[in-house]
Amino acid sequence: MPDTTSQTADLTSIPALLARNAVRYADRPAYREKEFGIWQTWTWADAAKEIRAIALGLVNLGVKRGDYIAVIGRNRPAHYMAMVAAQMAGAIPVPLYQDAVAEEMTYVLDHCGARFVLCGDQEQVDKVIEVRASVAHIEHVIYNDKRGMRKYDHSHMNALEDIKAEGRAAEQRLAAELDARIAELGYDNTCVMLYTSGTTGRPKGVVLSNRNIIEASKSSSEFDHLRESDEVLAYLPMAWVGDFIFSIGQAYWTGFCVNCPESPETMMTDLREIGPTYYFAPPRVFETQLTNVMIRMEDAGRLKKWLFDTFMDVARKVGPRLLDAKPVGAMDRFKYWLGNIFVYGPLKNTLGFSRVRVGYTAGEAIGPEIFDFYRSLGINLKQLYGQTEASVFVTAQPDGEVRADTVGVPSPGVEIRIDENGEVHYRSPGAFVEYYKNPESTASTKDSEGWVATGDAGFIEEGTGHLRIIDRAKDVAKLSDGRMFAPKYVENKLKFYPNILEAVVFGAGRDRCCAFVNIDLTAVGNWAERNNIAYASYQELAQHPEVLNTVQGHIEEVNRSVAEDPMLSGCQIHRFMILHKELDADDGELTRTGKVRRAVIGEKFKDLVDALYDGSNEIYTETEVTYEDGRKGKITATLMIRDAAVVPVAGQKMAAE
Repeated sequence: MPDTTSQTADLTSIPALLARNAVRYADRPAYREKEFGIWQTWTWADAAKEIRAIALGLVNLGVKRGDYIAVIGRNRPAHYMAMVAAQMAGAIPVPLYQDAVAEEMTYVLDHCGARFVLCGDQEQVDKVIEVRASVAHIEHVIYNDKRGMRKYDHSHMNALEDIKAEGRAAEQRLAAELDARIAELGYDNTCVMLYTSGTTGRPKGVVLSNRNIIEASKSSSEFDHLRESDEVLAYLPMAWVGDFIFSIGQAYWTGFCVNCPESPETMMTDLREIGPTYYFAPPRVFETQLTNVMIRMEDAGRLKKWLFDTFMDVARKVGPRLLDAKPVGAMDRFKYWLGNIFVYGPLKNTLGFSRVRVGYTAGEAIGPEIFDFYRSLGINLKQLYGQTEASVFVTAQPDGEVRADTVGVPSPGVEIRIDENGEVHYRSPGAFVEYYKNPESTASTKDSEGWVATGDAGFIEEGTGHLRIIDRAKDVAKLSDGRMFAPKYVENKLKFYPNILEAVVFGAGRDRCCAFVNIDLTAVGNWAERNNIAYASYQELAQHPEVLNTVQGHIEEVNRSVAEDPMLSGCQIHRFMILHKELDADDGELTRTGKVRRAVIGEKFKDLVDALYDGSNEIYTETEVTYEDGRKGKITATLMIRDAAVVPVAGQKMAAE
């Protein structure tokens, strides 16, 4: 682990950390990328030379201090290097979601005023060319992958390799200018601008300084004892704050290696080959992996199934206790050791988790059963709570205090308070500078004393100091009889079931709660295959009577669980329907980070919501959808509506009054 006590005071920018790493960790790997099936490696010394060449090339191209450079593409060392090079040139990198449609890109590119755009490949170049008509200030497009680019007009376009070569050639001429720009960088200079996911409206540009990124990276690295020998796999969107912290902030602070998979399709194979020691994934990734494991076990032979069930029973009892260093009997230790040989070890190897020393999940609540499953295997999976505005870290779970029902204690250097309405506020060195060109939103989110309103409702447990999040503060409302309505609390319980991919609960201002459900096509499709049930589409499978029965059973089980909480017992679901399509970011129903846009869904499917409440048993609907190539189409369906049994709760009317 780096000796943080000997850090010099001038490490106040990412380029300064790069200069240190190029000396201290010169021969250690900084980046790896799999291309054409072979892993390529850049040491920190290599990376420093590459980044300097790109920075010189950018200055040569005309990049000025304070310019914004958009970066659009998948996780590749060249893209991370380009973001650091932009900082060296005095510019500000603005990573965008690579799966964003042209309309979304237009807003961000126009809002940030990007003069230069770095594209990963031809697909991204085509999108930028499409939006240039309405974003006049884009002067130059740089592309990383040359495939398919030969016949394009290159009067305002260059390959990144050519920019790099021109930078090397301009070393003597521009070295002094570049060094002067690097020397000007300090803690209060902007490090990166990241756009929020836009759950409730237009995305906001979150300005994060070097102080924000470096202080958050330093404290979180020390919290989890990260070191230069650690390995991470960079596969999450580069526009997401977590990827920036893990793949640039923490990587440059600690000197560990960032590994980039060859493609999304090979990600799981590449994960197994790298065997990261530090790993982050949103709950959906862990849920999908567990669903795949359980599907395979259903198809396994009798002996293999017996071994799995037997030793997983041992793991659930023993694994978390071993992780938390609690006392475990000799016989249980021996059984767990056997289980590790026959089940846990091979399973962790298949998942790519054999070497994970620190694992995190965040973004949504993860099901206790799913969370406990991974910890029972000996994987140190923990939860954190964070935001783009916080440079990720608000709370995290210390080793030995890991629970499925909390998001941990305040991260180092973070203060937390709960206001009278139950909203969580925090203050930290990682708290953002401002929303770009949006002083009103800045003032309403961050007060003069530095306290930031999260928009989430929660409470701090007495005795433990752990934070528990209930829901988005704006979504916590009342039913018509005054009982509390917290939709995400119920939605997360529903999503714990492998058959349910997404759920949206309605009920604010109404007399009862109803829900939309998306089934998980992988899990339900496998069930259909095992039971010889033929189906031609997601829509047909979703309306199959047995699927409706299964989902109804899950909802009624959740209702029994919700009924046990006196404060939230009114959130039981009375009626539901399974939607005819998966909620999709391209259709505006989800954000690019997978969060539900509740208001958009409620308005778009108003006819379906009305049908849930007017007593209908079925409804015909037509919905516009967006295909992968951007074309629009329309799907029609007749959806069945089911009633679900609810548990009467004594004293509800009295409580409501």
